[in-house]
Amino acid sequence: MDMAHAAATLRWWAEAGVDVLVDDLPRDWLTRAPAARAPLAPMADAAGVPTAAARGAVLPDTLSSFAAWIATPVAFPGLPPRRAAPEGDASAGLMLLADMPEMDAPTEALGGKAGKLLDGMLRAIGRGRESAYLATLCPARPAGGRLAEPVRAQALAAARHHVSLAAPRVLLLLGQGAVETFGLEWPAARGRKHIVNHAAGTVTAIATFHPRFLLAHPACKADAWADLRLLIAEFDA
Repeated sequence: MDMAHAAATLRWWAEAGVDVLVDDLPRDWLTRAPAARAPLAPMADAAGVPTAAARGAVLPDTLSSFAAWIATPVAFPGLPPRRAAPEGDASAGLMLLADMPEMDAPTEALGGKAGKLLDGMLRAIGRGRESAYLATLCPARPAGGRLAEPVRAQALAAARHHVSLAAPRVLLLLGQGAVETFGLEWPAARGRKHIVNHAAGTVTAIATFHPRFLLAHPACKADAWADLRLLIAEFDA
């Protein structure tokens, strides 16, 4: 018998349940025991607000303490230790929420090449980083740039709490990850204003493309400008 046939035979026995040489008790080797599954707690209530199971520990109740908390290993355990702190002026009335830091700027709320484009978008509406408040759904970029479900649940709850502490007049949601935080559908949420719930009330939200998407799809910049005009109109109202 050659190695290929031997390996195939071993795989057949493993699939049949013969995965140990000896056992203390008799067993039916052809019956596979069902895998144990932990019960799943609901992640959100009927209004889409994350439940206590999703929220986990009590979150800090001031903006400064929240910013300090997300820099610690207690917040979002398992993520890289290098964290991006929120930046800008929360009293400016405009909060920008992205999904996570950029690969080329892991310690900035929105830096690197995408951040330079964002600076241009802010200048187009007569603002800068000093006259807006920038934050991310997740303070560190996970491996592969995707949020595993336990981290995602914590990030959604923390983001809603973060918005309630910042209390902006308008919330600009950058990209699909941030848009879906508030129960909106992407990309259908674009093109109009929304009133979304957070822990302390409601806020007017506008959805647009993430700058990293615009770098890869520059033809969408005109659509992004249309979203920014909605934002301008809301502040002028």
